[in-house]
Amino acid sequence: MTPMERERDERTSPKSLFIGSDEGDDAYRTAMNRAVDAVLDSSDGDPYSGQSPASLRDRFADERMIPEEGVGMEGAIEAAAPILGNSVRVENPTCFAHLHCPPMIPSLAAEAMLSATNQSMDSWDQSPAATTVETQMVEELCSLFGYDADAGDGVFTSGGTQSNFLGLLLAREWFAKERFGTDVQRSGLPPRAKAMRILCSEETHFTAEQAAAHLGLGENAVVTVETDDDRRMSPDALDRTVAQLHERELIPFALVGTAGTTDFGSIDPLPELAERAEEHDLWFHVDAAYGGALAASDRHRERLAGIERADSISVDFHKLFYQPISCGAFLLRDGSQYEHIARNASYLNPAGDNAPNLVAKSTQTTRRFDALKPFVTFQALGRDGLATLIDGTIDLAEDVASLLADDEAFELLAEPTLNAVVFRYRPTENLSDERVGWLNEAIRESLLREGTAVVARTTVDGVPTLKFTLLNPRTTLDDVAEVLDTISKRGDSLCAVSPEVSR
Repeated sequence: MTPMERERDERTSPKSLFIGSDEGDDAYRTAMNRAVDAVLDSSDGDPYSGQSPASLRDRFADERMIPEEGVGMEGAIEAAAPILGNSVRVENPTCFAHLHCPPMIPSLAAEAMLSATNQSMDSWDQSPAATTVETQMVEELCSLFGYDADAGDGVFTSGGTQSNFLGLLLAREWFAKERFGTDVQRSGLPPRAKAMRILCSEETHFTAEQAAAHLGLGENAVVTVETDDDRRMSPDALDRTVAQLHERELIPFALVGTAGTTDFGSIDPLPELAERAEEHDLWFHVDAAYGGALAASDRHRERLAGIERADSISVDFHKLFYQPISCGAFLLRDGSQYEHIARNASYLNPAGDNAPNLVAKSTQTTRRFDALKPFVTFQALGRDGLATLIDGTIDLAEDVASLLADDEAFELLAEPTLNAVVFRYRPTENLSDERVGWLNEAIRESLLREGTAVVARTTVDGVPTLKFTLLNPRTTLDDVAEVLDTISKRGDSLCAVSPEVSR
């Protein structure tokens, strides 16, 4: 055996690649320490390297993703260094574009533990303690959101998209059984399914339409309802919309309320929507992926009043709960509704098995033990500790809104409800919307290209707009003020080199 072959055999020895032996345990410690160092080394500096899509393609063009020969653990981590170095640094105080939180350290420790133990949440015999913890976590979450913990149920999900899909899946199954006597799981959609409609506001997340498409109803099954001046669903408009649907012999079966819209953080009037859902026999689902964290805050919990009347709720932990992606939950007020999607597999959850197998509660089979992350976080901080972080970011958003309102160069588009602040740079009142849109797009792109700040974009009333999503508890008012100053100076420069912009 040549020295090269001997080195290759050592690199691929099971004893050094898996936990459970002295060699493997030592290799694990070494690898984790080096991985931690690589992460920390990449966290210094600006929120982004500034590389363009083309330059990143060139940077990795010659990198073999699946090489014939390995380079060992140390070499592999070194190979990952430029990936980390060209990633968005979510922990940076001026990275505030998306609902993309900095994960807190307790959750990172939990991530390492759940990855290493690799529990699969589909059957109890693959995840005994994990199943118990997730089940109890769901019970406590049900109580936190006002459900009866004995009647409520739920499951951890990959996030809001999957949770919203689960809510509308159960709504479809329930309604088809109640209205048409059809078991959709076994027989498919009833003939009248083409008339079924889902109601939501104009500001609802696109996953409502996505779910409708996946459910075989089509995106056209989603009917949007007008919002008020605060971008909340209007109950009066909802009444008119329901009446119009009935006149056209269309059948509304689900109502989606939003607790925290993506752009403005708006929270629909949940008590009024709950009343309409009961009046018209609609499944009431609340997408609280963004705003659900308010349930942990004594100061802001009342903003979610009425959510306890929802049939189902989506909650994301990888937003304002500061958990690593992915981590979400789906909560169900009446756990017996799970009967509509129940199924058994002889190798996982055979009929009659008394073990608490969770596979039938999810659209996934193999599923991570993501509940460990909020478990460790709540154990470390307590609910009050987490609430302090959430409250601080909401306070910051209000202070930032005041800064913008006092600066004539900026146009504040709404007072923040949560911690999203939507605004435009508009140096003169007579600047057309078209030119304002171009200017704000150019400013955002230049900040990203230089790595100065990662700022969000959206479109409001047809005009491109800037947005700060202030999730990071480390971000200060001074950090934001400095970025606003940079935006203003960059805008002035663009106007100077492009005189037509200022006309």
